[in-house]
Amino acid sequence: MIDFKSTLKMALVSLKVNKMRSVLTSLGIIIGVSAVIIMLAVGSGASRKVQSNMESMGSNLLTIRSASAKSGGVRQGIGSRPSLTLKDTSAILKNVSGIDAISPASSETKQLMYGNQNWSSVVYGVMPSYLYIKNYEIEYGRGFSIEDIRNTAKVAILGSTVAVELFGDLDPIDRVIRIGNIPFKIIGVTKPKGSMGHFDQDDLLFIPITTAQRKVFGTAFPGTVNMILVKGLDGDSLNKTQEDIKELLTIRHRISKNQEPDFEIRNSAEFQEKMQSTVQTFAILLASIASVSLLVGGIGIMNIMLVSVTERTKEIGIRMAIGAKANDIRMQFLIEALILSLAGGLIGVLTGVIGSKLVEIFSSGLSVHISIFSIVLSFVFSGLIGVGFGFYPAYKASLLNPIEALRYE
Repeated sequence: MIDFKSTLKMALVSLKVNKMRSVLTSLGIIIGVSAVIIMLAVGSGASRKVQSNMESMGSNLLTIRSASAKSGGVRQGIGSRPSLTLKDTSAILKNVSGIDAISPASSETKQLMYGNQNWSSVVYGVMPSYLYIKNYEIEYGRGFSIEDIRNTAKVAILGSTVAVELFGDLDPIDRVIRIGNIPFKIIGVTKPKGSMGHFDQDDLLFIPITTAQRKVFGTAFPGTVNMILVKGLDGDSLNKTQEDIKELLTIRHRISKNQEPDFEIRNSAEFQEKMQSTVQTFAILLASIASVSLLVGGIGIMNIMLVSVTERTKEIGIRMAIGAKANDIRMQFLIEALILSLAGGLIGVLTGVIGSKLVEIFSSGLSVHISIFSIVLSFVFSGLIGVGFGFYPAYKASLLNPIEALRYE
């Protein structure tokens, strides 16, 4: 029967006698655990950031665009062959189920002017539902009304970046700006949404789609729009809604079976899944690289324990001579390895948490998320590393012949 209490006491005494060696042995585990926690925190933070950005752009979203035209066998890019109209929007809303909201949209970059201030930004001609679909909220003022659309009103809603650039600290509501040479009254300003990479989601301006078509955007194709945005009721029915829209537009645009469609439909869910998959793969790669440090730490424990076995051969012989069993010797060295790894794991967890916070503070916009799962996983794994790599030295020590061990110099 192993006397666990006395074995634990002897293991602690042995580690205490060689303090510096114990600290250096645990260093590999400390570095490994902290690296795993930091890498998992960075990966998880990146995943959440991507999810947040995707949601800010709108969820359950279908984007219908005109297909790319060809000139001399060369594709000109999406939207170069206008084929979508306001009537297509009405037909989709009337005949397709599973739709929460729909809005046509057209956009062009225009010069905006107020007094002696000017700013170049993207002007979007939209329906009132567009802001809901793309998750824009009005911070102050109001949104568009149906009357604004019907009357082709010259009213505008500013993104927060445009509001700051043109008006600074002034209240822009009811003030008049010029889009090109056309005056527009400001009726609202949206809440800031922030940037996605180099794209500023607040550097834009909204005007009624009818006003954009008739008074602001010059077009050789009257009544056409750049895109139609559809927000589905839920993600489960979005694919069916997409298929129904495709079938309806194929009929409306009189596209035969052998003819290439003059429109393209993009599903935001598919894009989000690809982005999440990419980020998760990146996070796993980071964690895998960091895990190598843990394995190196485990090898360090095994090497030091093997040296310890050699140095303490005579001590092992004396213990066996006075009655210690092989199991007692094996257990003592396993406990020493476990204590070293768990102590290193605990310090590594603290270092990892602090390191993750420092990464977030000093990095440029990098978000980190420390999960309880990553902490528990790293700590448990450090213990398994200690037992796994400490077993061989412990086993080797337990096989020593007492007489030969006593004679060892």
